[in-house]
Amino acid sequence: MARRPARDARDRPLPAGHDPRQPIDQLLEDLRTGLDGLSSAEAGQRLVQYGPNELRRQGGTRWWRDLVRQLVHPLALVLWVAAGLAWAASTPVLAAAIVVVILINAAFAFAQERHAEHAVEALNRYLPQQASVLRDRRRQQVDARHLVPGDVVFIAEGERISADARLLDGSIEVDLSAMTGESQPVYRAAGDTSTRGPLVQASNLAFSGTACLGGEAQAMVYATGMRTELGRIAALSQRVGREESPLERQVKRVAWLIAAVAGIAGAIFFPIGVWAAGMPISDAFAFAIGLLVANVPEGLLPTITLALAVGVRGLARRGAVVKRLSAVETLGSTAVICTDKTGTITENKMRVVAAWSAAGLIEKADVTRREQPAVVRDLARTGVLCSNAQLGSGPDAEATGDPTEIALLRFAEGLGVDTSPQQRPQCRRGEFHFDPKLRLMSTVDVDEHGIWLHTKGAPEAVIARSTTIAGADGREQPLDDTTRRHLTEAVTAQAAKGMRLIAAARRPVSDVPASRDEAERDLCFLGWVAMLDPARPEVTDAVARCHTAGIRIIMITGDHGLTAAAIATKVGITAPNPNVVEGDRVDAMPDDELTDLLAHSPDLVFARSSPEAKLRIAKALQNTGHVVAMTGDGVNDAPALRRADIGVAMGRTGTDVTREAATLVLTDDNFATIVAAVQSGRQVYDNVRKFILYIFAHATPEVVPFLVFALSGGTVPLPLTVLQILAIDLGTETLPALALGREPAEPGLMNRPPRQRGSTIIDRHMLIRAWGYLGIISAVLVMAGFFLTLHRAGWRPGAPTGPGSPLHHAYRQATTMTFLGIVACQVGTALAARTERASLRSVGLLTNRLLIWGIAFELAFAAAIVTMPPLQAIFGTALPDPAMLAILIAFPVLVWAPDELRRAVLRHRTKRR
Repeated sequence: MARRPARDARDRPLPAGHDPRQPIDQLLEDLRTGLDGLSSAEAGQRLVQYGPNELRRQGGTRWWRDLVRQLVHPLALVLWVAAGLAWAASTPVLAAAIVVVILINAAFAFAQERHAEHAVEALNRYLPQQASVLRDRRRQQVDARHLVPGDVVFIAEGERISADARLLDGSIEVDLSAMTGESQPVYRAAGDTSTRGPLVQASNLAFSGTACLGGEAQAMVYATGMRTELGRIAALSQRVGREESPLERQVKRVAWLIAAVAGIAGAIFFPIGVWAAGMPISDAFAFAIGLLVANVPEGLLPTITLALAVGVRGLARRGAVVKRLSAVETLGSTAVICTDKTGTITENKMRVVAAWSAAGLIEKADVTRREQPAVVRDLARTGVLCSNAQLGSGPDAEATGDPTEIALLRFAEGLGVDTSPQQRPQCRRGEFHFDPKLRLMSTVDVDEHGIWLHTKGAPEAVIARSTTIAGADGREQPLDDTTRRHLTEAVTAQAAKGMRLIAAARRPVSDVPASRDEAERDLCFLGWVAMLDPARPEVTDAVARCHTAGIRIIMITGDHGLTAAAIATKVGITAPNPNVVEGDRVDAMPDDELTDLLAHSPDLVFARSSPEAKLRIAKALQNTGHVVAMTGDGVNDAPALRRADIGVAMGRTGTDVTREAATLVLTDDNFATIVAAVQSGRQVYDNVRKFILYIFAHATPEVVPFLVFALSGGTVPLPLTVLQILAIDLGTETLPALALGREPAEPGLMNRPPRQRGSTIIDRHMLIRAWGYLGIISAVLVMAGFFLTLHRAGWRPGAPTGPGSPLHHAYRQATTMTFLGIVACQVGTALAARTERASLRSVGLLTNRLLIWGIAFELAFAAAIVTMPPLQAIFGTALPDPAMLAILIAFPVLVWAPDELRRAVLRHRTKRR
């Protein structure tokens, strides 16, 4: 057909929504081209009109806005206020340190957000750099970016396809696993004009980003760039925005709560100090600043970051790389894990576990026993000859090719059949590629006994084309209806176990048959082999741990539903006979129906799933309040991974696209690693709560002294100075708080149900425990030490304690007792905060060595403040009497013991329920 003029190429756009599977004449008419391709001039015009063949990021980014957003994060605002107050309190070093923390946090968060934009750039790497194209009626190499609709391209074995194209001539085997999730190579050939089913299943189309595994073909480009199937997936990925993680939302709530408490405390206590206590305005203002600083936990951000970083390092050692720190905590709140099957639940290593022939059924260890009947060896040899896979020749060499064919080769190798890659080219005279509709592949091979047609494929397809069956001795016998029925029953029994069955047959021929119909007939049935991609041995236990933890597991795979259901049942993901939902059914299902299905069908397996199906499943689960983790390895998984709260990519078998779109990459592709990550996330969340509890518990004993002073009208001297509050908040408190971020997992961590999406990190129970229990106990002890010190010195309410008065030294000793009392109570609070319900004995007193060192540091720091003359002058301290110091030894126990008793009561009530 002659190429049509292209005078109107720039004036008339290509038809929107044209079907590339339509008759070739109509497609050429729509594309305004011919079988001899385009001219260079016309291609250049179309390139201007349609743009380069590349994937583009939609819209631009304002990096400076992202950076500013990090600098005005609520927690950052609180820290800015703390820095300003620290500067006002004449502590410029502290102010500078807080500013550095703000800037580091903003830079880190800014860098993490840039990861989300890399997924589209990774998709670009799926496009080849050069393409072979027919232009100006001759074959030439051009930059793949310059391909346009209407170009005729050449596709050869080993090449990555440059654009979406309709095959004009020839046939190829294509790896579509990145698009569909199917591990089996598919056969594509020119000539088919069927317009039914999804485009990716069309037998005459090839898609950009996929690889040609064999054969050669010419094809007509009908879509480039963002108009391709790969571009459609890229657009889906970009439309899915990254939502804040649960921890990020909780940190904002904590920050606003802290800011509110600090601001209200300063606003209320300043006038009380001036009017009720009669303090000079300058002193009241200075104390209000100290009170505000005391209520702002400057260590909150670094402690959270440290806890997350520890989780990241621990996961990296277990085989999981986290790309965003907050993702560690999000994993801890995961309620649903949507997992793939191949390579995640299974080992992705097919192996033959059974074989059937007229000699009988061979299972397990007997499969590779060399002393087998002749028909079994013929079955194995047919699998070798009718194959394109290769086993590695060296001890460290890896096998290449389709996993099913590799399994057949290893089965034959175990029987002593020659599997060397040299024999097949010497024997082969012809090949009929695997046809997914026929589910057959055949080769014509020659040996010392003549020319043979060898066929392998789905058992029902091979049986239907067989007229005889090989006996145990290899001799042919008629294949009657009774034998066919027995064969079908045996096949069904194995398929119900989740096996992949491949049957083999052969017949002698005089020459290479002219057509497939002529070749694949009157076959002699040899038997079938059953293959299994075994589940990873550790997955069953990991699945059981998920169920114990209240985590639901849903298998979403591109594989056949029967195989997926069998594996899901075997490892415990579902009960027997789960509800298997095919992808086309999900695609046709309204959102409400999908949500209802997910809510009321506990045992679900999604098979043959499309990218849109995985995306809709993730959305539906999130809309019902679940935190969702989604695994994936192919290009088609990228949108769903970005939509999920946690996108989990396979590091070994996954594509660059999924690794960029995901927040967690498994270096071992192992489902058990996901469960370990969930446990680590729960541990991080608990540790953040422990730190906040520890910080909040000390607010009460720091505020109560001022309340006593203010409400007494000044008759009680101020029990704590501003600088002493700063010494507690920024000196003695920091390291133990940081150490709580490294706390080991509490017993029973994976026996709890997952947190709800809307649950708060600071709840009523935490506030009651911090402010109303640990805080009040600490405040009572602290004030008792203060008043006891003054009383022993002869103080009475209203007696002067200022400089120059007889009681001034005793007053300094009393404020020092208040300071030391809070420090001693901090030790008890740190021990109590280590567990929420478990006993301290169950976790071990010395299991957190960093906490021990932190406590040792705070005691040494406090001792320096009260004993070293320069620091005594700065902080207004004086060493109390030995008898008073001895009292302090009991403070940690008096704080920890009541909380230990409270937790014992809670455990007892839970056990009774």
